[in-house]
Amino acid sequence: MFGRRRLFLIGTAGFTLMSAACALAPSTTVLIAFRMAQGAFGALLIPQGFGMIKEVFAEEEMGKVFGAFGPVMGISMLAAPILAGLLVGVHLFDGWRLVFLINVPIGIATFAVAIRVLPRTVAHPGIKLDKVGVVLIAIALTAIIYPLIEGREAGWPAWTFATLAAGAAVLGAFLLWERRHSGDALIEPSLLSNRTYVSGILVALTTFGAFGGLLLCVSLFTQLGEGFSAIHAGLTLIPMVLGMVAGMTTSFALVKKLGRYLIQIGVVLIAAGNALLAITVTGSHGVSTWDLAPALAIIGLGAGASFGQLFDFILAGVTMEEVGSASGVLEAVQQLSSAIGVAALGTIFFSAFGGHLPTHALAITAWACLVPLIAAFLLVFRLPMQARDEG
Repeated sequence: MFGRRRLFLIGTAGFTLMSAACALAPSTTVLIAFRMAQGAFGALLIPQGFGMIKEVFAEEEMGKVFGAFGPVMGISMLAAPILAGLLVGVHLFDGWRLVFLINVPIGIATFAVAIRVLPRTVAHPGIKLDKVGVVLIAIALTAIIYPLIEGREAGWPAWTFATLAAGAAVLGAFLLWERRHSGDALIEPSLLSNRTYVSGILVALTTFGAFGGLLLCVSLFTQLGEGFSAIHAGLTLIPMVLGMVAGMTTSFALVKKLGRYLIQIGVVLIAAGNALLAITVTGSHGVSTWDLAPALAIIGLGAGASFGQLFDFILAGVTMEEVGSASGVLEAVQQLSSAIGVAALGTIFFSAFGGHLPTHALAITAWACLVPLIAAFLLVFRLPMQARDEG
């Protein structure tokens, strides 16, 4: 409706402003309110990247573009806890406030560069917002995510399962509405019948869920179980970052030859890293950063090999008319998968943590990661051999 460039700039400015507000929040309640606003501006900002890529770059360049875009997002996901650990460890401005303040200079620089270099994208003011779709999907995702986050601490009372069931029902109603809606649908109906896109979304849901959940559990294990400082816990993840960089650079050379097999190889490596992690900590009363390094490096290698190429497969067959809703759904799925992964694997971790060695909890969690990864491996078979027809 308003153009991707304009929304990107509004999102960047708002996210930066709310980051500063979060850093200055006088209470937890105020902090939560500012975090909600920060998330809303982030929701305006992030999906525009995919849309602008599709709008600006030629089709023959898409493989390289998405091959770089995906791993950068993955590396940023890994770099965040490392940087956060360093900032919290400084113990300046209560530590946690620096985690928000760091966004301010980055946001200002991003806004200044974006004004100069981002192309003026096309706006379609005649499009109307699908208000019913917005309300339905908001209710559905809230009903699904909230009990997943709060359920473990509350002891999984009946209301959590009832809310999850209601969320699933509303999600079904949303999909039915989108298929039958004749106006400006929130999700283009053609996307729902796009086998490659839907299959890629399911692969993303399972892989990002496993990866995000494990990332949190490793951080919890090192700090709560092994007594690492925030800085030490963050630095422990460096082998995973290095592995991801290696996987990313290698995937560029291999993707044309291996096609979708490269994604499956990446998933297998992530699974192998989880298995090695479980074996490493099983039966041990404590482990060091060096003990964890080989398994974390293999997990990073697999993530780097698969993540970037997966984005290319998901969006390769999407038209310009579909790219707005396609990128929005993809970003929403990433957030949803992380929430589900954190909730599910976090529940397993803490359930095994009480009354057992911390290493036992991490081992059980690492083995549990194999379930969504096996599903991801099988779902990749539904993708075409190549992201796009080279001929």
